[in-house]
Amino acid sequence: MRRSSSLRIRLAGAATAVVLAAAAALAAAVPAQAATLTQVTGFGSNPGNLSMYAYRPDGLPANAPAVVLLHGCTQNAAGYFANSGWQKYADLWKFALIVPQQSSANQSLSCFNWFTEGDITRGQGEALSIRQMVDYARSNYGLDGNRIYISGLSAGGAMTSVMLATYPDVFAAGSVIAGLPYRCSPPASTSTCQYSGVDKTPAAWGDLVRAAYSGYSGRRPRVSIWHGTSDTTVVPMNATESRDQWTNVLGVSQTPTSTASLPGGTSLEVYGNDTVRLYRVAGMGHGTPVDPGSATDQCGTATSYFLDTICSTYRDALFFGLDGGVTPSPTATATPTASPSPTASPSPTASPVCVTASNYAHVTAGRAYQSGGYAYALGSNQQMGLYNTFYTSTLKQTAPNYWVIGC
Repeated sequence: MRRSSSLRIRLAGAATAVVLAAAAALAAAVPAQAATLTQVTGFGSNPGNLSMYAYRPDGLPANAPAVVLLHGCTQNAAGYFANSGWQKYADLWKFALIVPQQSSANQSLSCFNWFTEGDITRGQGEALSIRQMVDYARSNYGLDGNRIYISGLSAGGAMTSVMLATYPDVFAAGSVIAGLPYRCSPPASTSTCQYSGVDKTPAAWGDLVRAAYSGYSGRRPRVSIWHGTSDTTVVPMNATESRDQWTNVLGVSQTPTSTASLPGGTSLEVYGNDTVRLYRVAGMGHGTPVDPGSATDQCGTATSYFLDTICSTYRDALFFGLDGGVTPSPTATATPTASPSPTASPSPTASPVCVTASNYAHVTAGRAYQSGGYAYALGSNQQMGLYNTFYTSTLKQTAPNYWVIGC
């Protein structure tokens, strides 16, 4: 009896081992759960009573950059995350997303309070809550504190201006989409700012930003501004006034150093050494510019306040330098509006070679040369814009050592 009992115990143990081994093999065969937008609690004292959401793509490396996304009125974190196209590039280029969310308890339309004194001052209210989210993500996700960026639409765009003004030590660059200058309201009313616009000198606008962090002498974030020319919710004058504000703060002229024509009826004005960009989207109303599709330079979902024109997210990701300096070929790219005529017109080759890259990469590869801070296509001598890693051009080879803009 003892031997029979002992045998049963050994057999039972063996069977259990087989089951456990099979379970382990099955677990190994099941892929890890895909990354999702996840709510985060306990990120700080949260004086603005905001909610925090975060997205960390699979394979996020140490010292990765991050982008803070601020939704517009009547929107929420999940909707802006899903429709703006930022997840596509976070997955592609491996950076984190921090997505604050407003509530109707704070503001009836769930707008960030870009017009409330207690929320637009350094160390207070909603501005401090967003700062705490960034600090939490940096500490817990191992992010690179020198590569934190921010973007927002409408009230979120105005709040982006708030964050760039009050926390220039936190953000390397930002994008204001259909937004407003910092401290348009107060003192002006929100309706005046939105529907009429407020005219100030560049110096007056700049002084408001400088006063937001008195005595600060460190680097200032670069700024990208997007606005539809037919926006009646936040009139286009706000884009011009924002341009005046940030060029003054960054110490560059209000005269563009270069211009370009982009897809979707979009014009681009570049100021200084690519420190400020102003995109005007012809005929577009109030919303974030998107361009649904599978090409690298396409993104987003066309729906309310996400307007099918051009993928602003792709352009901003490049402006922020999130592609790591390697820009995949887009379906269409900027063509400078002022380009010298080619000195010769060679016959095209049967299969032209087209390359899209930063102007710096073109010069390094011998497709272009630089002079006076600008890049020029080799052979045709066409001006491609600023010579740096942020300005991207497409060049076509039409003969040996002869390149032209476009493809």
